[in-house]
Amino acid sequence: MVNSINTNAGSLSGVQNLRGASNALGETREQLSTGKKVNGPDDDAAILAISNILKSDIAGLNASKQSINRAISTADVSIAAGTAVSDLLLDLKEKAVQASDPGLDDDSRRILNDEFSTLRDQVNSIVESASFNGTNAIASGGNDISAIAGAEGQENITIEARDLSLGGPNITLGSGQTISTLSDAQSAVSAIDNSLSNLSSVLTEFGAGANNLEQLRDFTETLSNKTEEGLGNLVDADLAALNAEFAAGQVKEALGRTALNIANQQPGALLALFERS
Repeated sequence: MVNSINTNAGSLSGVQNLRGASNALGETREQLSTGKKVNGPDDDAAILAISNILKSDIAGLNASKQSINRAISTADVSIAAGTAVSDLLLDLKEKAVQASDPGLDDDSRRILNDEFSTLRDQVNSIVESASFNGTNAIASGGNDISAIAGAEGQENITIEARDLSLGGPNITLGSGQTISTLSDAQSAVSAIDNSLSNLSSVLTEFGAGANNLEQLRDFTETLSNKTEEGLGNLVDADLAALNAEFAAGQVKEALGRTALNIANQQPGALLALFERS
């Protein structure tokens, strides 16, 4: 190597080596601070693109879970209300059967009819209040219970609405039904039996739909977790390895500075030759 005061090759090489060591240390430091080995397109553009797709899928699955949870809650409210209506129908049948006794006196039948009317009116009160998040699936003209499924919301899960109001297709007991006479009481017993049979089928439908939604929620939760794990495998840094790499990088940077200092002393050594002459 030619000794020159105009060009210090050793210094140029030292600067290049120090810059490389500092850059590598900076990258390691960034990965340690973020916990990720891919922090931008300059790290790995392909992995970054894939990770963004996975993040989008996770966001879609989270939205799907929220939709499913709302649907489950709506179904639970509908089932609870339907069960309450069933209990009322059983109480109404008891009153109607009592009023069907031919030997019952008018005063007793009137008392039973008053109790019957009070219980009867509670049916529609329960049905009208069975709403969750603005959805009532058992009122007259009620709304279907729906949920989106999949990361893109490409599927819809639906539980059809069922009218449980008095005088409707399922609760055939009329809103003005009484048991004030023997024939009215017998008519009420028949209507209540028919209503209980219809209501049992409706509750079975809602129960099956709620079970399907819960299974879908569990699957969506599992899929979301596995997608997050896959995303982590792609972009998360190995902190233990990075810690060792960072320590080694600090040593390399320190050695680079030392080598550069030695190289920078070369022109001074040349000057000393002239001073001795």
